[in-house]
Amino acid sequence: MRIARIINNNVVSVYQLDGTELVVMGKGLAFHKKVGDRLDDDKIQKIFTLKDKQVSNNFQTLLRQVPMELASLVETIVQEATVQLQKQFHENIYVALTDHIHFAIERHQQGYDIKNALLWETKQLYPAEFDVGKQALAKIKESLGYQLPDEEAGLIAIHFINAEMNEQVSNTMDITHFVEHIMTIVKYHYKMDLDENSLNVSRFITHLRYFAQRIFTKTYYGSNDAYLYTMMSEKYPEAADCSRKIKDFIVSEYGHELTKEEMFYLTIHLQRVMNR
Repeated sequence: MRIARIINNNVVSVYQLDGTELVVMGKGLAFHKKVGDRLDDDKIQKIFTLKDKQVSNNFQTLLRQVPMELASLVETIVQEATVQLQKQFHENIYVALTDHIHFAIERHQQGYDIKNALLWETKQLYPAEFDVGKQALAKIKESLGYQLPDEEAGLIAIHFINAEMNEQVSNTMDITHFVEHIMTIVKYHYKMDLDENSLNVSRFITHLRYFAQRIFTKTYYGSNDAYLYTMMSEKYPEAADCSRKIKDFIVSEYGHELTKEEMFYLTIHLQRVMNR
């Protein structure tokens, strides 16, 4: 491979025969090198394949500002998350996560750790991604020597969720806020706390998560046949009453009219939650 661009002594970019740009990293990789020189294969430590030109440019700019060890660690975190979650991520995860962790370390050094108000909700809605976030914190401590607070595990998880769904973090936050509001309605309606570790509550949260996705993408689900919902309402009046409160909230806040089939499934999930 021949050097196309020198980013710093440790990072260069090269082009493959098909025109794909690679970002190549290694300690002293570009030392005493110039554009057009061949790379020393034995110095190559990491190779990033970024097909999106803008993402590649952003990543190269970021690599001028962050330690090579951090960028290398993020690559390891992403690759292990790919295996653990069995999901592919948008390549912008390398930019977003490297930038986030770099800034989090800087804040931590200055004593400005932030509180993550959505930590509980993230743990409940996205437990697998949250585990990846916790493992990332352990790797940061082991490799870089910084013990970041637990709140950062939730924030790292959100970046992976964002990369999975190819959405903006703000949209992921909207979904999390939506679920949080619905759970509050349920708690007040039944005048009780919900067991966050129970299977039925977990199923209900999963249902709400995908329900929120449909609302934000303006996708309607099912028919408006009232038969099943009417039958369920008569059998479980308390759950049906709570589902109507949720419906009123959703119509008021999001302008989304629930179909009878959506109300039917919502009532079923509420009844399961209360059966515990």
